[in-house]
Amino acid sequence: MRQNKITILCTKAIDEAFIKEAASKNILIDVYPFITTEPISSVEVQQEIEQAFILSATVVFTSVKAVEAVAAELDEQRPDWQIFCIGHATRQCCEKYFGDDFIAGIADNAGVLANVIIDAQIENVIFFCGNQRRDELPDLLRNNNIGVNEIVVYETIDISQKIEKKYDGILFFSPSAVQSFFGSNQSDDQTVLFAIGNTTANEIKKHSRNKIIVSDEPEKSILLKKVADYFQADRIHN
Repeated sequence: MRQNKITILCTKAIDEAFIKEAASKNILIDVYPFITTEPISSVEVQQEIEQAFILSATVVFTSVKAVEAVAAELDEQRPDWQIFCIGHATRQCCEKYFGDDFIAGIADNAGVLANVIIDAQIENVIFFCGNQRRDELPDLLRNNNIGVNEIVVYETIDISQKIEKKYDGILFFSPSAVQSFFGSNQSDDQTVLFAIGNTTANEIKKHSRNKIIVSDEPEKSILLKKVADYFQADRIHN
């Protein structure tokens, strides 16, 4: 049975509580973020957000960062929106700033969320997104005659860094982080690559033939549990 500590590279900042919990299970996590995000604070974007606030509209969020960037411009009055979003964390953030009564639909990935919006017979949406947003959701909506007004409210910036240490596993939380990591690094043949969702996993496949394990839900806590379960099972079988 394997007794050595498992070493994990996490490509995104995570709570210290997760790191301590993993350490209690003999899993050591090193955190090296490969991307960062910044809200776009231009007058033009601010005006677009303020204009959206006065509309009775259907809006779409696919990330917490987009919600936070929009909420930063929010005054005391909540907008009259019905909100569609991806993932539990994004939903929680929407509920925090806009209220749970405004959540009209939620899904685990862009394709499913697009179908939820299509089934709801929505005619137009405002899509608050980042500068590296994926094409799947807006393309599916437009292909089904739904108007999409994209408002880019934050930008993703690569953090290029060379990793010399070999790890048992690497955690990826977005396609952008995958691209940034493999822009400067390769994964050891025995390293297991963990993805927050299928979109991130598909990006990994473009850069590596290593074993990929995908989280059951697009949440950090679920992915981290997947890591612990995988290596605990590996210890038992070895």
